[in-house]
Amino acid sequence: MASSLADEPCEACTSDDEPLTREAYTEYLTEIDDIWEVVDGHHLEGAYPFEDFRDALEFTYEIGELAEEEWHHPDIHLQWGEVRVEMWTHKIDGLHKTDFVMAARMDRIHQEYAQA
Repeated sequence: MASSLADEPCEACTSDDEPLTREAYTEYLTEIDDIWEVVDGHHLEGAYPFEDFRDALEFTYEIGELAEEEWHHPDIHLQWGEVRVEMWTHKIDGLHKTDFVMAARMDRIHQEYAQA
């Protein structure tokens, strides 16, 4: 799913920011692929499917590079045929808009593998 959310900046939050409420993050969920879910109102989890290990590995590398560029680092779990991602903003121990921007950007990267 291409999303305009993916084009928005990844804005750093401050420790004064509050985690997003359910009402606040529900709209963002509609703008990212349906692989994502909010777990316990705390973090995003999503699992991207792949046809083989090599593509999963290359995707892992690409989202790792994205994380370094934006200085927003998810937990990434690589296995044959799947890359699972967990993401939240550690500074506020919860969800921030930036988590959803990053998810949308990962979705965009995954589209390249899904079309191949």
